[in-house]
Amino acid sequence: MAHMVFCVRNKKEMEGLDEPPFDSEFGQKIFKNVSKAAWAEWGERQKMLLNEYRLQPWTPQAQSFLVEQMEEFFFGAGSAMPKEFVPPSQ
Repeated sequence: MAHMVFCVRNKKEMEGLDEPPFDSEFGQKIFKNVSKAAWAEWGERQKMLLNEYRLQPWTPQAQSFLVEQMEEFFFGAGSAMPKEFVPPSQ
């Protein structure tokens, strides 16, 4: 049976992640409160942040920044888009 959570991002009961994304208290918080769909949204946002800010994800500074943005994305007011961000035209 699927792991179900009340998703903090989508505000409804949804299928949760198969396992915590990190071996930490924060990873457990995500596992208990974030759906697979919301986690996929975060993946896209994270890619955009990495590209827009030209972050090197292996650096401690980039990792710290991404964790802050993730916390805001899921449990805060939502992470803000970079000022310079221009959505791709369709």
